[in-house]
Amino acid sequence: MIELREVHKKFGDNRVLQGVNLRIPSATSMVIIGGSGTGKSVLLKCILGLVRPDSGTITLDGQDVTKGDRDAFLARFGMLFQGGALFDSLRVWENVAFRLLRGSTALPKAQAREVAVEKLRRVGLKPEVADLFPAELSGGMQKRVGLARAIAAEPEIIFFDEPTTGLDPIMSGVINDLIREIVVEMGATAMTITHDMSSVRAIADNVAMLHGGVIQWTGPVSELDATPDPYVQQFIHGKADGPIASVR
Repeated sequence: MIELREVHKKFGDNRVLQGVNLRIPSATSMVIIGGSGTGKSVLLKCILGLVRPDSGTITLDGQDVTKGDRDAFLARFGMLFQGGALFDSLRVWENVAFRLLRGSTALPKAQAREVAVEKLRRVGLKPEVADLFPAELSGGMQKRVGLARAIAAEPEIIFFDEPTTGLDPIMSGVINDLIREIVVEMGATAMTITHDMSSVRAIADNVAMLHGGVIQWTGPVSELDATPDPYVQQFIHGKADGPIASVR
């Protein structure tokens, strides 16, 4: 569904992406791993068209993502942001229904609220949560609200940006299980960027490691532990010594 070919992007003298090649098949879950500052978020923003690559091509169903109707293009995506990114001044249900209440296809307020309450239920939150404000929720509950918002418009493609950051191990496991269940249930194509290896093993069908501006390794999650690639082995085992440390 998504294909990147020789994608390059630099900011000043900082060459972040240096020829990324990656294919994400339809209805599969791809997890991008790599150290901080390796360009994972830049890669995601390039796919969404928020950042324009200096060269290379990114296609969605064979169509260049930089061309065509932007609103129609973005309507195909859902996004769970790293920090939740909930609007403090809006109630929970209004956050979940944010997209549903806007644009040419906006739903009536009452109908949008019904959809929001149902999506909250899907992520394990009770109806009474709908009328609270984000500040009244725990970090784990806020993350669930963000997930409910990501799936509210039934997107074909969902991006997850560090979905378990700031959560304790138990809540991280809950969020990972929810993400996996929902992606499979919806038949969506998913792309996740994360440092959390427990998330990788719980969410991924396929894994790609971004290092040095290129995809260093990619393959099924079942082959992750067995690959002899020294970059992957150093990263997944958190070793101080190895090729990644030697280039810092």
